Amino acid sequence: MTSRTSRTSRVRTGLDRIAQGDDEVLRKLRGRRVGLCAHPASVDTQLRHARFVLEAAGVSVCALFGPEHGYGGEAQDMIAVGDASRTEDVPVHSLYGASPEDLSPRPSLLKGLDAIVVDLQDVGSRYYTFVWTAVLVLRAAARAGIETFVLDRPNPLGGVVVEGGAQRAGYQSFVGLRDVAVRHGMTIGELCVMAQREEGIEPAALHVVSMLGYQREMLFEDTGLPWVLPSPNMPTLDTALVYPGGCLLEGTNLSEGRGSTRPFEIFGAPFLDAAAIAARVTAADGGIPGAVLRPLTFSPTFHKHARERCFGLQVHVTDRRALRSYALYLRLIAAAFRAHPSQARFRTETYEFVSDRPAIDLLTGGPEFRRVVETGGDLDDLLAGDAARASAFFTARAPYLLY
Repeated sequence: MTSRTSRTSRVRTGLDRIAQGDDEVLRKLRGRRVGLCAHPASVDTQLRHARFVLEAAGVSVCALFGPEHGYGGEAQDMIAVGDASRTEDVPVHSLYGASPEDLSPRPSLLKGLDAIVVDLQDVGSRYYTFVWTAVLVLRAAARAGIETFVLDRPNPLGGVVVEGGAQRAGYQSFVGLRDVAVRHGMTIGELCVMAQREEGIEPAALHVVSMLGYQREMLFEDTGLPWVLPSPNMPTLDTALVYPGGCLLEGTNLSEGRGSTRPFEIFGAPFLDAAAIAARVTAADGGIPGAVLRPLTFSPTFHKHARERCFGLQVHVTDRRALRSYALYLRLIAAAFRAHPSQARFRTETYEFVSDRPAIDLLTGGPEFRRVVETGGDLDDLLAGDAARASAFFTARAPYLLY
């Protein structure tokens, strides 16, 4: 019987091309010792994992690499993942350990490999670290004279809308390794092409196995592909849609809903006057395009405010194409800080291996938002500047687009 997935899928990912015997791709991989950088969402339309798709196609997978959260996707955010071994004696190497040096494959891990295949599902936001793992793999492999094959996948947020400007100089980190917009509207393959060209990496070092049937205006639901959570707190498409804004909560002491069933869609704190904040933000926007705010109480099972009763809001997505979550969550955070000046605070602890700048500055790409909140400045002016910077990035990315 033909599965629903294969019958309705409009898009063939890079992995699907291999699964369907695309000789143009396979002749470059067969007969070589290959490393695979993947995670749980590295599946074809039949939900078969990339490792087994490659092996079934006659490709020899000799080593596995896992990004943040691990090859198996079981680790929570910013939890170091150690190397492991498989019962079939294929080593599993972590690319998210205890130090910045662990984010790239060390030369010893690449020894004996002829190529690396990267198959990672991104969620379309600068903070989501899988794209930067791909870039770091590309850099390290190129230095070692090894080719990188990126099996391209859709940007779940589409490739048309761009939100939030690129980082200021000096604010790059693992939640923004290169200067791109927050919601960048690019695929992981396109971002690797950008890195390859702008960093002067030899063109022959990168092969992007492009998708077939993909169009930039597609959201993930339009592709017909199955959604598999790529990390523990990215369970649904709505989670991905709010994430460009929702991840900003990591830079505060407000719970971003980790430890609940709707992370990033739900947020709050024991002290939050959620109804007042919802009313203030809704009035400021004259209604929120693409979303409705619903006050609720919840108790996270872990992470911030674990097992405490939190008052908060759920962002219900009502129109996936209209939602602009980055601006929405900036307004929500600003409203929370102004309503609770003695209780709401920005995170000062080390964040993604950086300890000399606040996490919110790394996430927003500079200190401007934090200063607006701390001084009571004009958020509308800041948002207008962000929109202008996003527009500039929209133009700058054009040479690297594949679709």
